[in-house]
Amino acid sequence: MSLGCDDEEDPLQIVVFPGGFNWPLFVADEGGFFADNRVAVNITPTPDSKFQMAGLVDGRFDIAFTAMDNVVAYLEGQGAVETRFEPDLVAFMGSDSGFLRLVSVPDIATIEQLAGRRLGVDALTTGYAFVLRKLLDMAGIKQTEIRFVQAGGVKSRYDSLLRRDFDATLLVTPFEAMATDEGCNQLADASRALGAYQGVVAATRRRWAHDNREKILAFIRSYRAALDWLFDPGNKTRALEIFRRNVPGAGDALAGKSYDILLDAEGGFFRDGRLDRQGIANVVALRSEYGRPVKLLNDSLKYYDTIYLEDALV
Repeated sequence: MSLGCDDEEDPLQIVVFPGGFNWPLFVADEGGFFADNRVAVNITPTPDSKFQMAGLVDGRFDIAFTAMDNVVAYLEGQGAVETRFEPDLVAFMGSDSGFLRLVSVPDIATIEQLAGRRLGVDALTTGYAFVLRKLLDMAGIKQTEIRFVQAGGVKSRYDSLLRRDFDATLLVTPFEAMATDEGCNQLADASRALGAYQGVVAATRRRWAHDNREKILAFIRSYRAALDWLFDPGNKTRALEIFRRNVPGAGDALAGKSYDILLDAEGGFFRDGRLDRQGIANVVALRSEYGRPVKLLNDSLKYYDTIYLEDALV
């Protein structure tokens, strides 16, 4: 998928999980914001975090929209897959708090009923698996009472849930709405249960960012302009058209639900692309609690840098 229209010989290589949470990218393309900032972008959908993070670390991609936890994991030597090069990652822009919902098959109505069941995760030691484990701990369910099934990215987990390959998983918008339309049950909203949490971030390699500062700034400006456009109620009709065109299976009802969730003034996209410092600290705390090999992590500042966000405003 190629976006933008300038500098076609050297576009930014972006890797993302498929889903409606890429809405600002769709808008930046179709609304001409990439073109306005003279940046071209190639988008690659990832099947799982392993493909995504190995590709980012090893230089096949320039930017990844990924879970903040993945940045921490690979920097701390706790990644789910070996990489050719030493990870040199940094988060430079925030997207959201994750939009994480725990969704189950129809015959399960509460978290407590998950004891003894199978739960789907992307990778067992990265991404949002720790959020799921924390929700289980809060419900009094021990890890030994659960069988975790490695099932890939959110689209793969959604498909697997409908096939009943496992009994519950964490989904993000619009997949949780699609699942409930199919009779599944939403058992918990992780953001409400856990408080501040940095979900998706835009991450890159520190050296690459240093060497490509103007590209990073142009990308941030394009993305922020797309967010401003999306949050303008006067653009709702066209925004929904763009959503339906880019999200397979999204009809009017699903697009409308996604609009309400993703553009909610309190819990939706971070309006200015900010990084949630407390949310990042909580991500780091969860990794200290569940990450392996065990590490006490207490310096969340090492995983992100706000200088590019600040410079993009100039």
